[in-house]
Amino acid sequence: MADGAMTRADEARARAYATPLEDFQVHEVEHFTSDTLWPWFERLRAEDPVHYTAQSEFGPYWSITRFADIVTCESDVATFSSSQVHGGITLFEPPDDAERQQPIVGDRTTFIEDRANFIALDPPRHDRQRAVVAPMFSTSSLAELEPLIRQRAAKILDELPVGETFDFVDKVSIELTSQMLATLFEFPFEDRRLLPRVSDLILSGPAATPAEELSRQAELYATLTMMTKLWDDRSANKSGRDLITMLANDAATKADDDPQKYLGNIILLIVAGSDTTRHSITGGLIALNQHPAEYDKLRRDPGLLTSAVPEIIRWQSPVAYMRRTALKDAEVGGKTIRKGDKIAMWYVSGNRDETAIERANEFIVDRARPRQHAAFGFGIHRCLGQRLAEMQLRVVWEEMLKRFSFIEVVGEPVRLNSNFVKGYTGLPVRIAA
Repeated sequence: MADGAMTRADEARARAYATPLEDFQVHEVEHFTSDTLWPWFERLRAEDPVHYTAQSEFGPYWSITRFADIVTCESDVATFSSSQVHGGITLFEPPDDAERQQPIVGDRTTFIEDRANFIALDPPRHDRQRAVVAPMFSTSSLAELEPLIRQRAAKILDELPVGETFDFVDKVSIELTSQMLATLFEFPFEDRRLLPRVSDLILSGPAATPAEELSRQAELYATLTMMTKLWDDRSANKSGRDLITMLANDAATKADDDPQKYLGNIILLIVAGSDTTRHSITGGLIALNQHPAEYDKLRRDPGLLTSAVPEIIRWQSPVAYMRRTALKDAEVGGKTIRKGDKIAMWYVSGNRDETAIERANEFIVDRARPRQHAAFGFGIHRCLGQRLAEMQLRVVWEEMLKRFSFIEVVGEPVRLNSNFVKGYTGLPVRIAA
């Protein structure tokens, strides 16, 4: 695996440094599925850290690639909007005929905001909706959840096959996070794997053929129909402590009989609740296999997980970027971004920024300042589930280190077909007998 990766990395570096900057298309999904994105962003950070892409399938956009500039843009919500009214949080733009397919009734802004999830809203509406689910991620709630997560992690790990190859993503990463999601939503436990599946279907985008796309939409529709029924049931029963009950019964998020007014927040919480933890669990194992000296450190001193967990998240950067739209002219990194321009804040690049993070291109489990990273975002949109994600990672690694001296990666990972979430759909591993 290492030889192939080096060859691929060398080829990517040669292409990145031979391509004129004006022709850079750093958003190309192939960079992410082949893990060859790094030299492209390395060159931008060094030569053009606030870079304009004039033409792409998403239209023109700016790439913000240095850590300090990402912090500046994300912290300035008065200038850089995440509202769906202006395009939301991804580079994707809906087709021109989208409004004709679903005619807007009444005021356009209100219509769009009513159907947006809260990460794609600006204050004050964003703040009111985020506050509805914040209690689920409080210190007391996490303390209550930790024993359950540990019990489930132990059971999952005790059932792993020893001495044979298996898919780590399927048996560990997906299983642990799907159980946690089912708990947070009080979703039928036997159907829990539908939740991370929904996330993958959404993030992978439209399928390659019309028939496959119809199948994808049918699969999505079936699970979201289940969610709609749960919402209807819990709108009439306020006694639950799950996320759906919270959303269905608070004035800031409850909706009438139009599912599009509440499914956005449910989808957001499914994706957010699945992806940071799921892909960082897998990414951590890959990183430790690629850096055996760091794996040795962790085996000798599991207490290093305090720093190793945020280092894994920095290294993996499960959310590759967030998009914003300029509400007025602004200067960033010496460049003028005009009102209406869209920017992509590339967390994957900021997390490898040598000007902000010491030895940024090294994976170090005992890093002195491990939380200096962009993976959770900044300001009002900083990841609500950050502490839950870190706690799940810590617990699963504590339990793995108790049981297994080494989990060996024995083949190439299969990466998610997305440039928004940097994740995995498969990873062959073996635990020595």
